[in-house]
Amino acid sequence: MKKCEIDHLVDSIVKELTHSKNKYQKDDTLVPIGVSGRHCHLTKEDFATLFGKTGSLTKKGNLSQPGQFAANETVTIAGPKGSIQNLRILGPFRKHTQVEVSITDSIKLGLKPPIRESGNIEHSSPFTIIGPKGSIFMEKGLIIAKAHIHMSPNDANRFRVQDGDFVRIKIRNEYRPISFEKVKVRISPNYVLEMHIDTDEANAANIRTGEFGELVHSGDVR
Repeated sequence: MKKCEIDHLVDSIVKELTHSKNKYQKDDTLVPIGVSGRHCHLTKEDFATLFGKTGSLTKKGNLSQPGQFAANETVTIAGPKGSIQNLRILGPFRKHTQVEVSITDSIKLGLKPPIRESGNIEHSSPFTIIGPKGSIFMEKGLIIAKAHIHMSPNDANRFRVQDGDFVRIKIRNEYRPISFEKVKVRISPNYVLEMHIDTDEANAANIRTGEFGELVHSGDVR
């Protein structure tokens, strides 16, 4: 292929990507989707038990939400029927240790964690967490996270929603036209617009990170 042909092809691709980006920016009903795999949040104290007092949490890469990152360090979690290795730790440290898994993961572990909002770990599943320097039996902390949407106040004004509202998200998918009901809206100046679902939900809807869903006001669906 000649250089002029390559330049023309690159120019066409850039124009198409720019058109798609502008299209989504102008559509006030579309929300980008992020698929959240199983992961772990740790307190500084629990990290020291698992990795030793001289261990440190090191950044592998930034996440979509400002200040959040995936760490290089991983742990193993175990239940009555099995274990899951190489579970990624997300930083920074939290006030409470919490692990988020999918229903499929919970079956492998032999546990029945509740479907909860992140941070609500009371009466959740007990499990064991194992690091290179130690292990901890956690009496609570294992949950299946509810689908939710992060957005800034500007996004909230654009979508005409308030913090704590529930909305419906319709997936524009020809083969699996799925809707997510009772998706809670979380609003903060520190948030970037994105809906979070787990891997089971993503597989059911046949969608990947970076695709979009349509926000539909569903009224008072509490």
